[in-house]
Amino acid sequence: MREVLWGPGAGVSERGHLPRRGVYVLLALVTLILGLNWPVMAVGVESISPVWMGVFRVGGGLLVVLTVSVVTGNLRVPPRSDLPIVLSLAVFRLAAVFVLVYSGLQLVPAGRSSVIVWTTSLWTVPIAAVFLGERMTGRRWVGLCLGICGVVVLFEPWGVSWDQSGVALGHVLLITAAVVNAATAVHIRGHRWRIEPLHAVPWQLGGAFLILLAVSLVSEGPPVIEWTPSLALVVAYQGILATGVAFWAQIVILRNLDAVSTNLTLMTVPVVGVVSSAIFLGEQIDLTLFLGLLLVILGVTVNLLSESTARAAPGQAQSPSGS
Repeated sequence: MREVLWGPGAGVSERGHLPRRGVYVLLALVTLILGLNWPVMAVGVESISPVWMGVFRVGGGLLVVLTVSVVTGNLRVPPRSDLPIVLSLAVFRLAAVFVLVYSGLQLVPAGRSSVIVWTTSLWTVPIAAVFLGERMTGRRWVGLCLGICGVVVLFEPWGVSWDQSGVALGHVLLITAAVVNAATAVHIRGHRWRIEPLHAVPWQLGGAFLILLAVSLVSEGPPVIEWTPSLALVVAYQGILATGVAFWAQIVILRNLDAVSTNLTLMTVPVVGVVSSAIFLGEQIDLTLFLGLLLVILGVTVNLLSESTARAAPGQAQSPSGS
């Protein structure tokens, strides 16, 4: 029986096995949900502030996960040893990242934003090298350099009007979101879980919801929103599908499929984000966006494959990729 030591599949055994075809269907569904979420988020932040959008998204996800946990009897209180990681994920990976992403989306097109934020796997490499002592192999250096070149291309420093309001800030916010995501991924990697991640998710979402709600009320007061059927659908998509269903589905996938295959497949999320933003928002897929996307995907792929090689060596534990 395979036991995963850390990460989204930590403490998860082979129970809960799904037929392989069902796993692939679920993985395709998650990719589609998260990819389509980029134009959906871009539409939402036109009417709702980034902080309140985070409240609605996390609140909706919390409602879904709590309902599933109660119905299936999976609601558990985390032990004290897991509280630091639960708090870390609630504050940084959920609350902080959502606000950074929603704020960045007000300044950067959705397709380009999806690619920048999906560079998380690139930044885990140097962070893990510093804090966990993981070795920077030649392949990892190549992957990191390819990804950074992709980010530089996406920034277009040779053609962007940096004096234009918000251009630089939007890119910085999105890169910061990716780095924060990477830092929490390294924390996941270094933490020895005592509770199954499925049991920890409601507490992570609950903590993030309380933080975002408090910040929203203090900084902006009660939301003033002109609700329309389309805006209600945007909020429902954010909370129910992009957070609640996607969180649950990724854990189920990681119980049944190796982490490298999962993360390589999820690299199609920014591709779906770029294409769907072009279709629904009319964004152009120009040469710089295409080249930046290609370089980022190549960089992340090289890093994921290098992780797979490292785990195949004697003494390496099986564990999912941190992104």
